[in-house]
Amino acid sequence: MPYSINTQLVHAGTTRPGICGAVRTPIFQSATFEHDDHPLKYTRYNNTPNQLVLHRKLAIMEDAEAGLVTGSGMTAISSAFLAVVSPGDHVLVQDGVYGGTHAFVTQFLAKLGVTHDFIDADDATSWDPFLRPETRAIYVESVSNPLLRVADLESVVAFAQANRIVSLIDNTFATPINYKAAANGFDLSLHSATKYMNGHSDVVAGAIIGCGDLVDKAGKMIHHLGGALDPHACFLLDRGIQTMALRVQYQNASAAKLARFLDAHPSTRRVNYPGLITDAHHARASQLLGGYGAMISFEPHGGVAAAIRAINSMELFTHAPSLGGVESLVTRPASSSHSKMSPSERARTGILDELIRLSVGIESTADLEADLDKALTAAMVMIKA
Repeated sequence: MPYSINTQLVHAGTTRPGICGAVRTPIFQSATFEHDDHPLKYTRYNNTPNQLVLHRKLAIMEDAEAGLVTGSGMTAISSAFLAVVSPGDHVLVQDGVYGGTHAFVTQFLAKLGVTHDFIDADDATSWDPFLRPETRAIYVESVSNPLLRVADLESVVAFAQANRIVSLIDNTFATPINYKAAANGFDLSLHSATKYMNGHSDVVAGAIIGCGDLVDKAGKMIHHLGGALDPHACFLLDRGIQTMALRVQYQNASAAKLARFLDAHPSTRRVNYPGLITDAHHARASQLLGGYGAMISFEPHGGVAAAIRAINSMELFTHAPSLGGVESLVTRPASSSHSKMSPSERARTGILDELIRLSVGIESTADLEADLDKALTAAMVMIKA
């Protein structure tokens, strides 16, 4: 019978009956395995028991043909790109993507002779002029980092299919709870599993989900680059995934309340959250997503100084990079996730230096709201002084 995703996250991929009766898959802390008539098992080959459990679970959570766990989110992104492009090829990339992806495309792929064009993911009518005979892929984010824009995802899939190019999506912010990218037609759905999949800020991992042949090509790339995930980290990631639905559903609701609070606060100039009715992407997000996510970004009045004062005044929001954990985090993208971009590049894409990004955890929403109010009030006092 077709189980719900809450049930699948707990049971999918596990071996039944359990190994030696264990309810949970044990940690196979071994780099190598005895060679018999079966394919050679080796941790770098990504085919040991803890890795295989995750591969099955990842595929099932997005209704995909295949899934693959990787050593980090950037391993997933870089391996997916390298699996579909060769020197002389060309790719289309959403403008304003995560800073690490931006650097990989503009610096590393450029060294390999792969060219790119940045596109407005909101305007499908503007993409055709960028197409070339050597265009091989189009890359977008389901919810962009850090401005939380929701691309025209349906048009991306249709455009890729019509032009016989590969559609790639970073689905980290949406998660499979809010958007099943592979089930909605994307060839490869990529995740930093460090974030919501693991959910506890104690593992660095990634995931590639989608068409079997492309996942296999990416897997072969990982074999060469050594981007596999070790058994203990696989065990922790599997454990985190089991509670992902509960965490994300709560975080969705909490972030929506906090976004409305921030939007009404006199200290904020602009709030980015697709769940706000006034957000430019609200209608599309409501149509495509099962939830608006747990990320919020906003610009306070008073510029960078006010932003820094607000961050330093927060107690429950820890000033740290990354996102998606049970604890709430705050960062300024200009000094963290997008610091590799030049100030002019950030300004062009709308990422101002005073922009604050929040990752909403599972603490009491009322407590988080009080913490934000106190911090923003402190920033306003500084501005007026």
